[in-house]
Amino acid sequence: MSLHNQTVICLLDDEFEDLELWYPVYRVREEGATVLFAGPDKGKQHIGKYGVPAVADLSYDELDSASIDGLLVPGGWAPDKIRRYPKVLDIVRELNEQNKPIGQICHAGWVLISAKILNGRQVTSTPGIRDDMENAGATWFDEPVVVDGNLISARRPPDLPEYGQAFVEALRSRNTK
Repeated sequence: MSLHNQTVICLLDDEFEDLELWYPVYRVREEGATVLFAGPDKGKQHIGKYGVPAVADLSYDELDSASIDGLLVPGGWAPDKIRRYPKVLDIVRELNEQNKPIGQICHAGWVLISAKILNGRQVTSTPGIRDDMENAGATWFDEPVVVDGNLISARRPPDLPEYGQAFVEALRSRNTK
């Protein structure tokens, strides 16, 4: 089933992990969804840790949870910056309350921690933030992908195939309801 009628937002800031941003974006686009980048400033170019650029289609302030079907949060060092924007945390909480898919990989768990949506949830992440995830109330697993309702989490780049598939499946299942 195609995802042509779905819009996914990928959060953006400097020093995202290049593969963790682009692989899921391309995977979702291959299925027909529209993927837009949101960053602190519309039109601003952000550079990944390994030099690959991405440009914000929207500013964080332009985000509206009613028009978003899913959210991707890449890893790298960007999540530590992204989580400092109250509007981002509001959107994460709203999408979670609406049971819309939220994908996070590696250090992206920091954004979910700051949004305070992990208490009682099952997740994975890079082992480097395992304590942070557990201290936020989550149960952490050392698995390539953990799906807990609308939350889809992965550890690191080698897990991208499983992560991309799980995120697409979460979007599809919402599309059939």
